Amino acid sequence: MPIEHTRRSNHLLYLGGCLTFSCGAYLFIHSELGTDPLDVFCLGLMEHLPLTVGISQTLVAVFCLVLVAVWTRRRPLVVSLFTFFFCGSLIDLLRWSDPARPLPIPATGTLALAVLLCAYGSALIIMSGFGIRAIDVLAITMTTNWRWPFWTSKGLIEASLMLSGYFMGGPLGIGTVCFLVGVDLLIQPFVVANSKVLHIPNLGLPERSPQPTR
Repeated sequence: MPIEHTRRSNHLLYLGGCLTFSCGAYLFIHSELGTDPLDVFCLGLMEHLPLTVGISQTLVAVFCLVLVAVWTRRRPLVVSLFTFFFCGSLIDLLRWSDPARPLPIPATGTLALAVLLCAYGSALIIMSGFGIRAIDVLAITMTTNWRWPFWTSKGLIEASLMLSGYFMGGPLGIGTVCFLVGVDLLIQPFVVANSKVLHIPNLGLPERSPQPTR
């Protein structure tokens, strides 16, 4: 019974993270000041191919998971494909249901809220240990194997997506910089805060233990 309760709680944590992240990603797009690097790539790709955000994100997920599978020699986490498709489809739904209505807050406030939602949503998804976003799976693999800070690994991946998307015509702007600086730096502190303050189990992002001294 406790195991079943824990599993259900993790799934609720995961769904809450997906909804929170998707709302933040939508706000980046809605601000028209530049979106997150993944959506810079996806929207740039959609300039050339008849795709949706959900399908575009799924293609990125496939690439990341294949890379992790080859690197770790383990079976890829198929559920992470669903996460990208689910979050991307939620973004599509938000864009279709409210394409141009202005929000009752200034653009800077929209960006600040978008950063907080994306960072906290990412932290919840990671901590759930279920369906971790493929980019985060790759970043965690880099962190574990190269002992880099998580934000460095994630930033490198997203910078690559950002540049590729920009050259395809994706919406690069100050919002993209806010995502790279704000979201990637806030995810790990949110994970730590959730663990220590709210006592939410962290099943995804491993804590780096100090190196033994010789």
